[in-house]
Amino acid sequence: MQIGNLTDYPYASGRRVMMGRRGAVATSQPLAALAGMEMLMSGGNAVDAALAMAIALTVVEPTSNGIGGDAFALVWDGKLHGLNASGKSAQSLSQEAFIGMDKVPSTGWLPVTVPGAVSAWRKLWERWGKLPFEQLFAPAIRYAEEGFPVSPVTAQAWQRSQNIFLSLTRPEFQHFKEVFFPGNRAPAAGEIWASEWHAKTLRAIASSGGESFYRGEIAQQIANFAADTGGFLTRDDFTKHQADWVEPICTNYRDLTVWEIPPNGQGIAALIALNILEGFDIAKYPRESVESYHLQIEAMKLAFADVHRHIADIRFMTVAAEHLLDKTYAGERRNLINDRAIPIAESGLPKGGTVYLAASDAELMVSFIQSNFEGFGSGILVPGTGVALHNRGIAFTLEEGHPNQIAPAKRPFHTIIPAFLTQNNQPLGPFGVMGGPMQPQGHLQVVVNLADYGMNPQAALDAPRWHFVSGKRVLLEPAVSQEIAQALSEKGHEVQMTEDVALFGKGQIIWRQNKVLIAASEPRADGIALAY
Repeated sequence: MQIGNLTDYPYASGRRVMMGRRGAVATSQPLAALAGMEMLMSGGNAVDAALAMAIALTVVEPTSNGIGGDAFALVWDGKLHGLNASGKSAQSLSQEAFIGMDKVPSTGWLPVTVPGAVSAWRKLWERWGKLPFEQLFAPAIRYAEEGFPVSPVTAQAWQRSQNIFLSLTRPEFQHFKEVFFPGNRAPAAGEIWASEWHAKTLRAIASSGGESFYRGEIAQQIANFAADTGGFLTRDDFTKHQADWVEPICTNYRDLTVWEIPPNGQGIAALIALNILEGFDIAKYPRESVESYHLQIEAMKLAFADVHRHIADIRFMTVAAEHLLDKTYAGERRNLINDRAIPIAESGLPKGGTVYLAASDAELMVSFIQSNFEGFGSGILVPGTGVALHNRGIAFTLEEGHPNQIAPAKRPFHTIIPAFLTQNNQPLGPFGVMGGPMQPQGHLQVVVNLADYGMNPQAALDAPRWHFVSGKRVLLEPAVSQEIAQALSEKGHEVQMTEDVALFGKGQIIWRQNKVLIAASEPRADGIALAY
């Protein structure tokens, strides 16, 4: 597949693709992108660049990810490899802890699972890293020690979090507030923020090859703080954690093969929706038409119905991923779509804050994502460290008998999903869109923009987006025309226009064509793409 016209930019983002032959990086923070380029220019490869970006992002975009988060990756080295570095719930966690609750709370110890990001860094470096492990940490440590000016979109996210976290009064939240809200306020855009605790922790991880985090001093500090403040994680939970190599899952859409990480992630939702959408000749409708929007929304709605019913830690699933991806089944689901919005989509089978980055060189291509989940995560920061613990456990359900019901030593349903594109067994490149349930929706929309509408990577990211919420409720960006919004309403969709760009994701793409790397970065974020 040839990429779309590189001089055609129908949407006004003011950005253009970046192109080079030797290497490319793209992520949501310019300082992190520079960290990746620093590794490439020092003789490192795409994995070195990706890891340097990931580590730097824990400092320069703490509103979305951190040392205490989870991660997933797809790496092409002639074949596509998947890595699941999500952590499990505490072994001592019991159902009794949730008596009287209808959902897992978003703050405190109850939603905290073992953080897996550090294990991803180590696992990827062991297999492909070229530079010394400690060198990958140098930019992040520099930013943490010397401080950096907070970027505009990150500052807005920090500000939105202020009311949530400053209101927390229990002892386990105090260190978090001291580090991230000095003077009881969020830093403003352009204000310098630094954290010696982050620098100290990153140094310890770097010098120990990650061992200190799972089997050394940092693991002990986290376990001690949990024991002192009502947490569940123990030293043994950290010792037993491991990142797992997994076989990526895929589907063919038009002449592209779209790849995702298998469950416990929600990447399968994008593949199910693409399978449903494949039966429609969507390209016969203009990109900015009610028909195009309606068909995509309905396909995504049906995909989510299956995913929310069946996806969990793969050890607990009662329906196999290959059954959900069956093309005949997709055809059955497609028949449910007509010219009216489906009120409530049901599963058709028997009942039984995130950062993304991409990096590439001449041989390796990396799609990587890590997150603390809801913004900063749980609101717990372990004193003496930069470890702000994620709240990934809120993705569990308390529904009795559900495959994703919370239980000890179990991985939760995961929203963060890296993606990759190939054609005829050859790599085109990594892509991703951040933002909770927006992620598979963003993947679907980007793929449609590339495959059906022939857009180049930057235009595919620039294009206005929709966000299916639940039932018939759909959010639209202001760039979507009033005519389309009105026509969707007439089809039964409950449409809301919103200027909150955070609801529509933040993405990156690197595309390889004729030995040229074509990189693009999301206009809804602070980030950049760089290539040389």
